[in-house]
Amino acid sequence: MIDWEKLISAAKVVRENAYAKFSGFEVGAALLTDDGEIITGCNVENSSFGLTICAERTATFKAVSEGHRNFVAIAVYSQSDQPARPCGACRQVLFEFNPNLEIACANTQGIVDKFILSELLPEGFRLR
Repeated sequence: MIDWEKLISAAKVVRENAYAKFSGFEVGAALLTDDGEIITGCNVENSSFGLTICAERTATFKAVSEGHRNFVAIAVYSQSDQPARPCGACRQVLFEFNPNLEIACANTQGIVDKFILSELLPEGFRLR
Protein backbone atom coordinates (compact mmCIF):
# COMPACT_ATOMS: atom_id res chain seq x y z
CA MET A 1 0.00 0.00 0.00
CA ILE A 2 1.40 3.37 -1.00
CA ASP A 3 1.35 6.12 1.61
CA TRP A 4 0.49 8.90 -0.85
CA GLU A 5 0.30 11.54 1.87
CA LYS A 6 3.90 10.83 2.90
CA LEU A 7 5.11 10.73 -0.70
CA ILE A 8 3.34 13.98 -1.67
CA SER A 9 4.65 15.63 1.49
CA ALA A 10 8.23 14.68 0.57
CA ALA A 11 7.73 16.14 -2.92
CA LYS A 12 6.29 19.32 -1.40
CA VAL A 13 9.29 19.75 0.91
CA VAL A 14 11.93 19.19 -1.79
CA ARG A 15 10.13 21.64 -4.10
CA GLU A 16 11.56 24.37 -1.86
CA ASN A 17 15.04 23.46 -3.18
CA ALA A 18 14.10 24.00 -6.83
CA TYR A 19 16.36 26.24 -8.87
CA ALA A 20 13.80 27.91 -11.12
CA LYS A 21 15.08 31.47 -11.48
CA PHE A 22 14.05 31.69 -15.14
CA SER A 23 10.53 30.24 -15.15
CA GLY A 24 9.64 30.59 -11.48
CA PHE A 25 7.96 27.18 -11.84
CA GLU A 26 9.18 25.11 -8.90
CA VAL A 27 8.54 21.37 -8.90
CA GLY A 28 9.37 18.62 -6.42
CA ALA A 29 9.25 14.88 -6.94
CA ALA A 30 9.43 11.94 -4.54
CA LEU A 31 10.14 8.49 -5.96
CA LEU A 32 9.26 5.38 -3.94
CA THR A 33 11.51 2.35 -4.36
CA ASP A 34 10.37 -1.23 -3.97
CA ASP A 35 12.20 -1.44 -0.63
CA GLY A 36 10.27 1.54 0.76
CA GLU A 37 12.94 4.22 0.38
CA ILE A 38 11.87 7.67 -0.82
CA ILE A 39 14.29 9.46 -3.14
CA THR A 40 13.52 13.12 -3.83
CA GLY A 41 14.45 15.58 -6.53
CA CYS A 42 13.60 19.08 -7.72
CA ASN A 43 13.84 20.86 -11.03
CA VAL A 44 17.12 22.63 -11.83
CA GLU A 45 17.04 25.24 -14.58
CA ASN A 46 20.00 26.50 -16.56
CA SER A 47 20.75 29.57 -18.66
CA SER A 48 21.06 27.12 -21.56
CA PHE A 49 17.41 26.03 -21.35
CA GLY A 50 18.01 22.67 -23.01
CA LEU A 51 20.18 21.67 -20.07
CA THR A 52 17.36 22.16 -17.56
CA ILE A 53 16.33 18.96 -15.74
CA CYS A 54 12.90 18.20 -14.34
CA ALA A 55 12.28 17.07 -10.77
CA GLU A 56 11.18 13.60 -11.88
CA ARG A 57 14.43 12.93 -13.73
CA THR A 58 16.49 14.39 -10.88
CA ALA A 59 14.86 11.93 -8.46
CA THR A 60 15.23 9.02 -10.90
CA PHE A 61 18.89 9.67 -11.69
CA LYS A 62 19.65 10.20 -8.01
CA ALA A 63 17.93 6.89 -7.16
CA VAL A 64 19.81 5.01 -9.87
CA SER A 65 23.12 6.53 -8.75
CA GLU A 66 22.37 5.21 -5.24
CA GLY A 67 21.78 1.67 -6.57
CA HIS A 68 18.00 1.59 -6.90
CA ARG A 69 16.37 0.16 -10.02
CA ASN A 70 12.87 -0.87 -8.95
CA PHE A 71 10.36 1.93 -8.50
CA VAL A 72 6.78 1.64 -7.27
CA ALA A 73 5.41 5.19 -7.34
CA ILE A 74 6.25 8.85 -7.79
CA ALA A 75 4.61 12.01 -6.49
CA VAL A 76 5.01 15.29 -8.37
CA TYR A 77 4.20 18.56 -6.59
CA SER A 78 3.84 21.96 -8.28
CA GLN A 79 2.14 25.33 -7.86
CA SER A 80 0.22 25.15 -11.14
CA ASP A 81 -3.57 25.63 -11.28
CA GLN A 82 -3.91 22.01 -12.37
CA PRO A 83 -1.37 19.48 -11.08
CA ALA A 84 1.52 19.26 -13.54
CA ARG A 85 2.05 15.91 -15.23
CA PRO A 86 5.52 14.57 -16.03
CA CYS A 87 6.81 15.84 -19.38
CA GLY A 88 7.46 13.47 -22.27
CA ALA A 89 11.16 13.07 -21.45
CA CYS A 90 10.37 12.24 -17.82
CA ARG A 91 7.69 9.77 -18.86
CA GLN A 92 10.17 7.98 -21.10
CA VAL A 93 12.89 7.88 -18.42
CA LEU A 94 10.45 6.50 -15.84
CA PHE A 95 9.06 4.00 -18.37
CA GLU A 96 12.54 2.46 -18.62
CA PHE A 97 12.22 1.28 -15.03
CA ASN A 98 8.50 0.57 -14.61
CA PRO A 99 5.81 1.07 -17.27
CA ASN A 100 3.21 0.46 -14.54
CA LEU A 101 4.60 3.08 -12.15
CA GLU A 102 1.89 4.72 -10.08
CA ILE A 103 1.90 8.53 -10.32
CA ALA A 104 0.27 11.17 -8.12
CA CYS A 105 0.36 14.77 -9.37
CA ALA A 106 -0.49 17.33 -6.69
CA ASN A 107 -0.59 21.11 -6.43
CA THR A 108 -0.64 23.82 -3.79
CA GLN A 109 -4.46 23.97 -3.92
CA GLY A 110 -4.66 20.38 -2.68
CA ILE A 111 -5.76 18.81 -5.97
CA VAL A 112 -4.32 15.32 -6.53
CA ASP A 113 -4.61 13.39 -9.79
CA LYS A 114 -3.46 9.78 -10.02
CA PHE A 115 -2.35 7.80 -13.04
CA ILE A 116 -0.48 4.73 -14.16
CA LEU A 117 2.53 5.65 -16.29
CA SER A 118 1.44 3.43 -19.18
CA GLU A 119 -1.77 5.51 -19.37
CA LEU A 120 0.31 8.67 -19.88
CA LEU A 121 2.78 6.97 -22.23
CA PRO A 122 0.89 4.07 -23.84
CA GLU A 123 3.67 2.94 -26.18
CA GLY A 124 6.89 3.89 -24.44
CA PHE A 125 10.19 2.75 -25.92
CA ARG A 126 12.24 -0.06 -24.35
CA LEU A 127 15.14 -2.07 -25.75
CA ARG A 128 14.65 -4.97 -23.37
